[in-house]
Amino acid sequence: MDEKRLSAYADLIVETGINPDAGQEVVITAGFDQLDFVRMVTEKCYRRGVAKVWFNWLDMPLEKLHNLYQSEEKLGTLEQWEIEKMRWQSEKLPARLWLDSDDPDGMNGIDQGKRARAQMKKFPLIKPFRDAMENRHQWCIAAVPGKEWAQKVFPELPADEAVEKLWEAILSASRAADGDPQENWKQHNETVHRRAATLNEYNFAELRYKSANGTDFRVGLMEQGVFAGGAETDLSGRVFNPNIPSEEIFTTPMRGKADGVLVATKPLSYQGALIENFSIRFADGKAVEVHAERNQEVLEKMIAMDDGAAYLGEVALIACDSPINNTGILFYNTLFDENASCHVALGRGFDVCVKDFAKYTADEIRALGVNDSMVHVDFMIGCDDLEITGITHDGSEVAVFRCGNWCF
Repeated sequence: MDEKRLSAYADLIVETGINPDAGQEVVITAGFDQLDFVRMVTEKCYRRGVAKVWFNWLDMPLEKLHNLYQSEEKLGTLEQWEIEKMRWQSEKLPARLWLDSDDPDGMNGIDQGKRARAQMKKFPLIKPFRDAMENRHQWCIAAVPGKEWAQKVFPELPADEAVEKLWEAILSASRAADGDPQENWKQHNETVHRRAATLNEYNFAELRYKSANGTDFRVGLMEQGVFAGGAETDLSGRVFNPNIPSEEIFTTPMRGKADGVLVATKPLSYQGALIENFSIRFADGKAVEVHAERNQEVLEKMIAMDDGAAYLGEVALIACDSPINNTGILFYNTLFDENASCHVALGRGFDVCVKDFAKYTADEIRALGVNDSMVHVDFMIGCDDLEITGITHDGSEVAVFRCGNWCF
């Protein structure tokens, strides 16, 4: 990949993605095989005036070995140094960047039940630190191609060619292939914010979904809820973009108000396992029945992670006529596939989707209807015949999506 184009992409991630302050610290999470790009991003952080860059290095084959050979008790144990590390982050509030290059099949063959139980054991220790950081710092997830991921997407190509082709797809989807990537994102954010404002003017009480594939679903929205998307602002007033790429306009629905069936239109890559051809039935807000042709056990374990994992935390609207969907590529990666068309997420909802959220306590946010969970897992439901109708509080019906695309 051309060095100049990679440099412009790294600039986009640092300047538009995490947007660190001078003197702030940055934590980068990435795979061992991404060292060259991490070095490039690190130098740009320092040139921006960042005080120090820290690293969390990941390796999925090593993670798989841990899950295969460690006891469940050991997997579910947080050492004191790990707790202190989280405490440091919750107090220091560094900008956080995750460079995703995971192998979609990298955790096949492990005991998913063992892994889920270990995660559930650790979560009560993690949650206070996660909550303490909520909306108080900048973060961004972006992507860099790994060889295993690239060959999953382009199995007909040799590894090096597959990586190069995936680079091209990532840059295109991230609005970083042509022109000035940062100016592209400025214009894109303006469009997203205008459309979110239109949705908020309607103040819908409910959304109804219908598709020929079997999706027949209705979800209630909070009266105080708002749609958001694109650039966000933390409580210190710093603007950042949490996802590169991002096409979604999203909100958090009312916990307990979801009924009907949602049929997934793309596979879901969840923690190194690929869940394929699945559907979920909801009753009184809760996922009560799941079916999957592949890795149904993983899906069942996911919605049983805690009390909130079977409830919705997000509904997101993305036109089928989106840059990512128009590539015709199945990325096997949620960051990309969720931005190809409409999706929903099981698990944790977003405080920022409550109007004037900063004036509420965490308990008050939950009381308003925002779901809480240790998980937040997006899956895709958009297709070219999807219809979404908004129901206002006076009962009026408004066409939001027809034939998979926006009506306004």
